[in-house]
Amino acid sequence: MASLGCIEMNPWHSRVESEDYPDWCIIDLDPGNNSFEDVIKAARITKDILDNFGVDSYPKTSGSTGIHIYIPLAAEYTYDQSREFARIVALMVHEKLPAITSIERIVKNRKGKMYIDFLQNRPQATICAPYSVRPKPGATVSMPLHWEEVKKGLKMKDFNIRNGLGRIKMEGDIFKPVIGKGIDLLKAINAYTASN
Repeated sequence: MASLGCIEMNPWHSRVESEDYPDWCIIDLDPGNNSFEDVIKAARITKDILDNFGVDSYPKTSGSTGIHIYIPLAAEYTYDQSREFARIVALMVHEKLPAITSIERIVKNRKGKMYIDFLQNRPQATICAPYSVRPKPGATVSMPLHWEEVKKGLKMKDFNIRNGLGRIKMEGDIFKPVIGKGIDLLKAINAYTASN
C-alpha cells in the first residue's frame, strides 16, 4: 500500500461478520463555501440535539475540511434504520441553521452551503478512518476529538503525521467507545417524541 501511495484508509461502516448492520451511524459535516468556524457551530448544535435524544456521540476531524460525528450502534440496527436516524438529526440541525446548511444531495442545489450528509449511512459507503493520514498539505490526520476540543480556534492542521502518534499516546484511543456499547435507538426516538 505504501508503494501505491495509499496513505488514506476508508473502511465500510460494518464488518464482514455483520455487513448489513453498521457499527456506527455518522453525520458528515461538509463545509462547501462555509468557514471551519461554521462547521464547528454545526457540530456543537448536532451534539446538543443528540444529547437531547440521550445519545452519546463522538467527533473527529475529517483531516480535510469537515467534521465527522459518530454514533455507536454496535451492529444492532440496519443501514436503513441508521440512515433514517441520521436524516432526522440532519433535518433538526438544518432547521436550526438554515442560512448556512443544506441537506440537498445535488451540489448545485446546496448553493455553497454546508452539506449535512446523512446518506453516508448506506451499505458499502466509506469514509476516512479515524487516525488515518490524509493526502493533504502537511499530511493532516483524521483525528478523534473530545467534545470540549470542538470549539473556536480548532484547525485541521492541528493534527498531522508529525504529532498524531504523540497525541494518541497521550490521550489513548478516544475513538474506542464508538465500537463499544451501542445506543438504544427506540429509547432515543421515544425521548425525542416525549420532548416534542
